[in-house]
Amino acid sequence: MWSGAKSDATRTVTDRDLKSSGQQLRFSKYRNDRDIELAAGCGDYSRLWFYGYRGTSRKAATVYPKVSQCQDTQAFGTATTGKWDLYSAVCLERHPVVMQSMQEIELKFYNILKKIEYENSLKCDHELRVEREEKQKKSSVENVNADNILMQTAQDFEDSSQEELNNFKFAPRITKFDEENATSTLKRKLDKNLLLLIQQKVGNTYYWIPPQGIRKEGETMRQTAERALQDTCGTEIKVKFYGNAPIGFYKYKYPKKFHEQGICGAKIFYFLAKYVDGNVTNNVKYQWLDDTELEKVLPHGMQKSISQFMVFT
Repeated sequence: MWSGAKSDATRTVTDRDLKSSGQQLRFSKYRNDRDIELAAGCGDYSRLWFYGYRGTSRKAATVYPKVSQCQDTQAFGTATTGKWDLYSAVCLERHPVVMQSMQEIELKFYNILKKIEYENSLKCDHELRVEREEKQKKSSVENVNADNILMQTAQDFEDSSQEELNNFKFAPRITKFDEENATSTLKRKLDKNLLLLIQQKVGNTYYWIPPQGIRKEGETMRQTAERALQDTCGTEIKVKFYGNAPIGFYKYKYPKKFHEQGICGAKIFYFLAKYVDGNVTNNVKYQWLDDTELEKVLPHGMQKSISQFMVFT
C-alpha cells in the first residue's frame, strides 16, 4: 500500500507494480483527483476499479490501458466455453436370491466352527426328551402312570421328521433359463447380482446401457432418474432408490457439429436402486446381466466408469 505524508513527489508505475498479486495500490495526488484502486486477480495485470476519475492523473492514464486490455482478453477466453447436457441414469440391481456356493477353504472353516459350536453347546429340548423317555423305559411298568403315557415318542418324532425331509425337493440352483441363456428374465443366476440394461438410442446408434434420460427444467437429478426409469421400463416395475445423491459419474463429448451450437457433450449421473417387484412392461429390449456379461455389452468408457462404483457379488 502506497502511504505516507503529503508530498509532491511522483513515482513511475512499472509492470512490476502491476504484476504484484494480492495487493492493492492506492494513488493520490492530494489535490483535485480522487482515489484509484487497483486490485490483483486478472492474469499478469490487475483489474481496475475507477471511482469518479476526471482524467487529470497521468498515473491513471498509464495504468488503465493495460488493465482494460487484460479484461478484454479474459472475457474472450470465457466466451468460448460451452454447455453440457445433464442426464440421470438408474443402476437397477437385483440382489442374489440364494447364497453363493462356498469355496473349499470356506467349507473347511464352516465345518470347524460347526464342530466347536456343537461341542460347547447345551442339550436341546429334544435331547432332554430322549433321555427322559429312556429313564421311563428302565422303570417298572407298575410305576408308570397312565397320565404320563405319551401319544408320540421322541423316536416317532424323529422318524416323521426324517420322512418329511426325504420327501422335500430342493429348488435347483441352476434353472432352465440358465441353460437357455435367457437374459431377459430374473430367474437366472440366482446367486449373483444382476444389473438392468436396456437398448437405448444415443445419437444415431443403439447401445445397451442403464436407463437414462435428459434433465428437464425444474427437475432434480433424482426426479429425472425416476422419470427416465418409468419412461423406458413402464410403471409396473417397483424399485427402491438409495438416497438422493448419485453414486457415480460419466461424461463424453459430442461430435464437432454440436460444438457450433454451444454444447460440448453429456454428463451422466448414476443413481443406485434395488429391484423390489414387477416387470418391464414397455416395448423395449432389456437384459439382466452380471459383471462378466456387462464387460462384453457396455460401451468401454461407460463400463470402466460403472465398474468403479458398482460392487458385484
